[in-house]
Amino acid sequence: MSEIKNLDNIRENINSVDSELLKLLAKRRQLSKDVVNSKIASDQPIRDTDRETELLSRIINAGKEFGLDSHYISKIFYDIIDDSVHLQQNHFQTSIFDNGTDVIRIAIQGIEGSYSSMAAKKFFAQFNKEIIFISKERFDEVATEVEEGRADFAMLPIENTTSGGINEVYDLLLHTTLSIIGEEKFRVKHCLVGSEKTTLGKLEIIFAHYQAAAQCNKFLATLPNVKIQYFADTALSVKEIKEKGKVEYGAIASEEAAKFFNLKIIQTEIANQPENYTRFLVCSRKTQIVDSRIPAKTSLVMATAHTAGSLLNALAVFSKYNINIEKLESRPIVGNPWEEMFYLDFEGNINSEKVKLLLDDLGIHTRFLKVLGCYPTKEVSKAALDFLATAANKKRS
Repeated sequence: MSEIKNLDNIRENINSVDSELLKLLAKRRQLSKDVVNSKIASDQPIRDTDRETELLSRIINAGKEFGLDSHYISKIFYDIIDDSVHLQQNHFQTSIFDNGTDVIRIAIQGIEGSYSSMAAKKFFAQFNKEIIFISKERFDEVATEVEEGRADFAMLPIENTTSGGINEVYDLLLHTTLSIIGEEKFRVKHCLVGSEKTTLGKLEIIFAHYQAAAQCNKFLATLPNVKIQYFADTALSVKEIKEKGKVEYGAIASEEAAKFFNLKIIQTEIANQPENYTRFLVCSRKTQIVDSRIPAKTSLVMATAHTAGSLLNALAVFSKYNINIEKLESRPIVGNPWEEMFYLDFEGNINSEKVKLLLDDLGIHTRFLKVLGCYPTKEVSKAALDFLATAANKKRS
């Protein structure tokens, strides 16, 4: 009896600590808002990436004094700083997200419970508006909903750290009239989901989005007698096994989708890489003017002449203006065998004089050029963060 009482006391202490943590997180959030207001008053840049890296380094080292694992600390404070960055950017983005109502309509490929819906909830959380999802089966249908005014924004997955670029969305960006006005990088945690009596040994068919299957192919290889049936969306695959109710059926989806449909999680963390992220683009009918004090990213698509050195000449323009290319992706031009379009993300605000000059020069070296959008980059350097944590652990050992 005394052991039970002792356990109850421990749990009460845990609840008390959790309550204090919530209060401290709220206090820190308010301080982040105060920092933004102070920077505005003194006309300082809103983001200070050097300060972010220095802060993380100091916290990781301080955590060692309390016997806390460096990677554990880095994950927690990555999310805290990520939230702070959201606050800073949203302070200047309210106009484009203000549709005069308390509701935001977001078109997604799939249904609620999908990764697209969860990424959208994360991105739009701080605008304090009700989210209504408009579910479509195809990415082009998602774009059309926004183009024709039935939705305010589209949430489109563009790339994954395990399976790479999503070709349909790259191709869609070339033809849509929408503009990219934001991005969200969402951690994907794939699980194997089934009905209450489903086990690994009973499985005959696993429903999965083809991207999810690609990201979990090593796990699927351990189930050679199980067939994979592709679905348009991870949450839809869970809905399917919920409606069928067969113990032979399973699905690859998120924990949230399993809970949404009240199904059992058979196995967690089944992706090839534990750090599995999908980058989503937020698109709108309106273009966005990004405040010059916020680090910005510009995306474009271009085609160069089909001659030797044409691509090299185009890319040399970025070196000329000392502008960093964050991503370069090629896609074939339909109807023109062996010719390609190139999609680029680069650091810079389209309204800055330097980027305007770059685009003018780039036009000389391309036969087609389309700016897809300019938007704030909210990236807290995850690579730098992991490096700091790893370095701290090595130093500790």
